Amino acid sequence: MQKRHTNRQQYFEEQGYTTQKYVIPFVEEFLTIDSNTKVLEIGCGEGGNMKPFLDRGCKVVGVDINGVQLERAAKFFDGHLHQYNLELIHEDIYNVSAQEIGQFDLIMMRDVIEHIPNQEKFMGYVKQFLKKEGKFFLGFPPWQMPFGGHQQGCRNKILSKLPYYHLLPNPIYKAMLRGGGERELVVNNLLEVKETGISIERFKRILKAENYTTEKYVFYLINPNYEAKFDLKPRTQLPVFGLIPYIRNFVTTCCYYLLSKKEL
Repeated sequence: MQKRHTNRQQYFEEQGYTTQKYVIPFVEEFLTIDSNTKVLEIGCGEGGNMKPFLDRGCKVVGVDINGVQLERAAKFFDGHLHQYNLELIHEDIYNVSAQEIGQFDLIMMRDVIEHIPNQEKFMGYVKQFLKKEGKFFLGFPPWQMPFGGHQQGCRNKILSKLPYYHLLPNPIYKAMLRGGGERELVVNNLLEVKETGISIERFKRILKAENYTTEKYVFYLINPNYEAKFDLKPRTQLPVFGLIPYIRNFVTTCCYYLLSKKEL
């Protein structure tokens, strides 16, 4: 298992670095990010993605079902200059409403949508939190990409570096994980990711069905987050691959999308 999966402070800093350097510039083409901006992050974890927004004085709300991660977030932000602008909510997003927390200029999700069951229902539900002119940022790895199964979190050194085997049939995949000594909890978590992993094509179908407008999108051959993780410079996908349905999922490590609600 890579050090970053156990060193949560390092993970927090990596997330903040990528959001500051790549996500905010991506969003700022369509939305001003300043002290008047209200930001909601769904699946915020320890909150690394929220830090660059809080640094700018934004009003930030983070929602996550994992209480342990939110406890860490509270510690990481303790003493922050704009700590009073941060609200952390330990809850399933389906138990939260816009009547309770309001609407936002920006909803943000990085590496979260691929973990959510029934993404069609979810994408319809979260629209209530978006202001009329608000924007929705999502960054996610296509399921078929080399490590779309999140197997890089395995403790077994070979399994953590082996690409594409998450695409094998469940019985073979499960046998490999167990044979490599992975704990049953890890095996079950990876099988859940296998069930919820999302392709570019299915994501686009969901956007159409739920009446979202795509303001901008970028497919990456090298994920921007790999700069902080592996010191690799991000690279956008070659246009020829980005235009080929299905094939592009296997060679695209990350997708950035900026959405808005379609006027009906």
